[in-house]
Amino acid sequence: MHLDMTLLQILAVLLLPGACGQSSSSRHNVVVEAKNITLPAGSKAVLPCHSPRMVWTRDRLKDRQRVVHWDLVRSSPEYSVERVLDMSPGARQRVYNGFNKGRISIPESAFNDGNFSLVINNVVATDKGVYTCNLHHHYCQIHQSIQIQLNVTKSARKEKRYWDGEKTVFVVLLGSSVALPCVNRRPLWREGLQEDQQQVAHWDFQAPGVRPDRADRLVDLYASGERRDYGPLFAQSKMSVAEDAFTLGDFSLSISDLRPVDKGLYSCHLHHHYCGLQERRIFRLTVGPPLPSAPTTAPRIFQNDVPEPRTEEVEGPRVVNVILPEHRGYFVQHLGYFLATFILLAFIVVAVIVLTRRRKKRGLEYELRRSDRGTVISGGEMTLDCTELKACNQEPLNSDYKNNLLKERDMAKDCNMDFDGKLWK
Repeated sequence: MHLDMTLLQILAVLLLPGACGQSSSSRHNVVVEAKNITLPAGSKAVLPCHSPRMVWTRDRLKDRQRVVHWDLVRSSPEYSVERVLDMSPGARQRVYNGFNKGRISIPESAFNDGNFSLVINNVVATDKGVYTCNLHHHYCQIHQSIQIQLNVTKSARKEKRYWDGEKTVFVVLLGSSVALPCVNRRPLWREGLQEDQQQVAHWDFQAPGVRPDRADRLVDLYASGERRDYGPLFAQSKMSVAEDAFTLGDFSLSISDLRPVDKGLYSCHLHHHYCGLQERRIFRLTVGPPLPSAPTTAPRIFQNDVPEPRTEEVEGPRVVNVILPEHRGYFVQHLGYFLATFILLAFIVVAVIVLTRRRKKRGLEYELRRSDRGTVISGGEMTLDCTELKACNQEPLNSDYKNNLLKERDMAKDCNMDFDGKLWK
């Protein structure tokens, strides 16, 4: 339930920004409903605000609606539930086991200060078990339970109190006294004022641009029948709330003859101080344009006013070609895209050609430089390049070469002749 209320508050803040400021002014109010309503001008608006919990039954026996009782669950020899005692306001507490009379009790002022703790004197071994404190308020539909586990020990060193993850555990020395706590200090468990003054409902109106703390009060309603109207709107019967609102639980606000000045933020506040009820419903009303007025008199049709059949020829559909300026701009835009793409491609091709030519030219220059360097080594002999031989005068070299060959040939002949002569001798 608490989670649902939180989600409704978040929804109210998201849908209705003005609700955030109002929630800060009344922290205890819980937003249970938030809506955006749009209606045409001149119509009637009904902002619903229902709460069965606020229905007043004129029950004067409120003390009989509050009850507290303690139960004991024993685990051995088998699980069993035993009522220890119960009490209601204005009545004595009732102890169910004769052995516990005078030994187990709760404070007489429990419903005044909200302290329902169970006091156990002279603890015995049979007191071991899980105790449950049950608080019931039938009129306000409140039910609360608190569990406490009691263990008994014979060693004073083992006395302690701890939390086992689900409930509080008391380890008490045998023969001592213990008070099992059960406290609820909410105002509904205390003696309050007259019930007629505990229930209040009121409507507020916050115009656009007005701060939440400056919202206008429209009406105050009390369960006693008292009613306070603020401003001229209720005096003019433009706004109204049912007279039997607290009998039916219907606090809806009716607004007739809507005008643009009626738009804004409307909030219904319900307070039940005795039950601790604080609820708020928020509506953002928007006034739209009025509905078109319906014709007052229907057109009259006479028998003689039957339309004559049309005899003229039906013209064929005419096709008209229209060139819109947007289409021209669209064509020029795409033409520009095409030209830009073509120019980019042409630039890329030219750049590739220029780079290729440069690479070829550099290759030729490299070959020429390499050939100009001089010598080529092959088979362990050095030969001069032909380019170097071309620069020299070849005729003297050739003539000298031929003369040398002739000389060598003549010398060879003379040697042979000398050698033959010697052999002959």
